[in-house]
Amino acid sequence: MTEASDVTERARRLFSGPIEFLKSAPELKFLPDPDFPEIAFAGRSNVGKSSLLNALTNRNGLARTSNTPGRTQELNIFDVGKPIRMRLVDMPGYGFAEAPKDMVKRWRFLINDYLRGRQVLKRTLVLIDSRHGLKPVDHDVMDMLDAAAVSYHVVLTKADKVKPTELSKILEAVTTAAAKHPAAHPTIFTTSSETGDGIAELRTAILEATL
Repeated sequence: MTEASDVTERARRLFSGPIEFLKSAPELKFLPDPDFPEIAFAGRSNVGKSSLLNALTNRNGLARTSNTPGRTQELNIFDVGKPIRMRLVDMPGYGFAEAPKDMVKRWRFLINDYLRGRQVLKRTLVLIDSRHGLKPVDHDVMDMLDAAAVSYHVVLTKADKVKPTELSKILEAVTTAAAKHPAAHPTIFTTSSETGDGIAELRTAILEATL
């Protein structure tokens, strides 16, 4: 077995093993002690973060999914492995214009403070809906990650909802845009929580980021 395939198999076993919801943190002071590497999931409201988490972990209900944008209002934290190998952090969706302004402001501060100040954060996954591509608010978050020197992958979600020709155009545009961001990892993932496309590759990248 090659080194690359070994990591892929380790990632498959890890995400097939024990994964448990730890807690929700409405403020940074409620975060667990920074004892394990963390991978954060960021994206616009309704981009499919919860569905992707469920697909990555081979579970249907680990993360709650909702058709109502803005349902996730706290940092939801999951322990991966037993003994714990890493933590996954599902962040509040950003860019939901219909939420109350004070709530949006609170979410924004929570996301900013976490991304900038969490020393055990090894990689952020910036999720982009394949049907819509990058929006101005996505560039804002990517700029913030660049400024904080937080490495991140861009992950296209819901790839099964787009025709292959359109998906290729979106991928090309996102790749070109990401190349202008110094903290963006050059590898961009195209995924579908429905079909499983890209899930194994993303699991491997998550594990590699914590090694």
